[in-house]
Amino acid sequence: MRIRRALRSLVLAAVTIAAIVPGAQAEDRVLRVSLNTELQVLDPIVTTINATRVFAYLVFDMLVAIDNEGNYHPQMLDGWQISDDRLTYTFRLRDGLLWSDGSPVTAEDCVESIKRWAKRESFGREMMDAAQDLRAVDDKTFVLQLKEPFAYVIEALGKPGNTIPVMMPARLAKLDPSKAVPEVVGSGPFIFRQKDWRPGVVAVFDRNPNYKPRPEPADGLAGGKVVKIDRVELVSMTDQSIRVAALQSGELDMLEVVPFDYIPALRADPNVTIAPQRGVQQMMEVLVVNHIQPPFNNPKIRQALQAAIRQEEVLASLGLPSDMYLKQCESIYMCDAPGTTAAGTEVYKSIGTERARALLKEAGYNNEPVALLHASTSALLNNPGLVYADLMRKTGFNVDLRTSDFATVAQRRTNRGPVGEGGWSAMAIVWNGIDLVNPLSDPAITNNCAEYYPGWYCDPMQTDLLRRYSIATAEDERKTLAAQLQVAFHKNVNLVLGGQFSAPAAIRSNLHGLIPFAFPVFWNIERQ
Repeated sequence: MRIRRALRSLVLAAVTIAAIVPGAQAEDRVLRVSLNTELQVLDPIVTTINATRVFAYLVFDMLVAIDNEGNYHPQMLDGWQISDDRLTYTFRLRDGLLWSDGSPVTAEDCVESIKRWAKRESFGREMMDAAQDLRAVDDKTFVLQLKEPFAYVIEALGKPGNTIPVMMPARLAKLDPSKAVPEVVGSGPFIFRQKDWRPGVVAVFDRNPNYKPRPEPADGLAGGKVVKIDRVELVSMTDQSIRVAALQSGELDMLEVVPFDYIPALRADPNVTIAPQRGVQQMMEVLVVNHIQPPFNNPKIRQALQAAIRQEEVLASLGLPSDMYLKQCESIYMCDAPGTTAAGTEVYKSIGTERARALLKEAGYNNEPVALLHASTSALLNNPGLVYADLMRKTGFNVDLRTSDFATVAQRRTNRGPVGEGGWSAMAIVWNGIDLVNPLSDPAITNNCAEYYPGWYCDPMQTDLLRRYSIATAEDERKTLAAQLQVAFHKNVNLVLGGQFSAPAAIRSNLHGLIPFAFPVFWNIERQ
């Protein structure tokens, strides 16, 4: 009965999509994808939602791009020159760059885009705090003049994670950075059909005929983004069984994240391929806590929460096969990764309910309500959210579980007020491992004292360590500072780590050329 209902819903969804996108069912050069969360916001500067990041790499491009090994390469740039004193960076755009409206990309566009991004993102703010001037020299050349050393200019401009330094026309980049731009104009490999967008149904992207790929082979977000399909459709299907049925029937070509309890069945399906993930290709479950409102404005109560969360229980709730998650990972740089360190992890030696109760009593917790935002529509957040709530209640927290869809959670998390005025105390999120490779872009620490990052953790010690890291050039010094930052993270309990796991995509086996990365990209794919 359940399968018949799922298939009936699938047919209705297909009819709806076909009505919006003419020829949607007849074309083989169309890629239909279901993301893990709904696309709600079309500006990657004003939100950290993963669906917006996927959207961003479809329609926008970046000056610098990261490959699958964590190396940075010119993308929109032809290259750059750095002065001997490392205070002057001269950048030159490559030939053939056009906006989706047909106008040429200019150096002024890039200067204004960088300035807009830096007002919203801590890595960019660090860079601009060290800057004396950022100016266009001619249509293709611009210069960043530093007043003091900043060793990570290239890494900042190539930051792959949320709040991405995408380029857009100067007329849009000059708008208020706290509000989404009203028009989507990018220079990426696809063009967004904004007028046909139906939130909660489908978002359509056509191949950009004016896009000029780089000559190098594609690697991660870098290299030649050669588009071999005509169109990408991001199809909204919130019911997990319907999404899986759609993939198996061929109505969908890709699931960004496989519903975990369906992995064994899909692994046995010859028409479906599930790619393995390791290290920074994996994800991290995270429990964000609100540092500016009770009870988690008290660091001792945050320490009690840290002791209460057992990662193996959180990850077991996902229903993953045992080879797809780690029983424990306390490194903010991911485990089995280049930056993995055990610094500061001594606090995890005596975690558990009894220890957490003792810490909660020592902290003087007075049964203040804990509003836990719970996104039931996300396969990655639903069950972990329930486990977080259970572990907190066993510890003695007065948990008020606020269940809704992810879009509602994402909107509410910006409320800085108390619980009684629509605020919140904690919420589950996930991070892509690729975002955690550099301390200056790692959301576990880089948003320290940032105005816009929900949770609003702020530790003066981390501010100083981040400043010192930003000017360090010796590898040994960088490793020492990265370790000290992790110690400070665990001591302050910026957030609580819920554990490292794989959240693999599933694709139809007749698709080839998928670029392996921490989140889906749609160039280089073709159907055979």
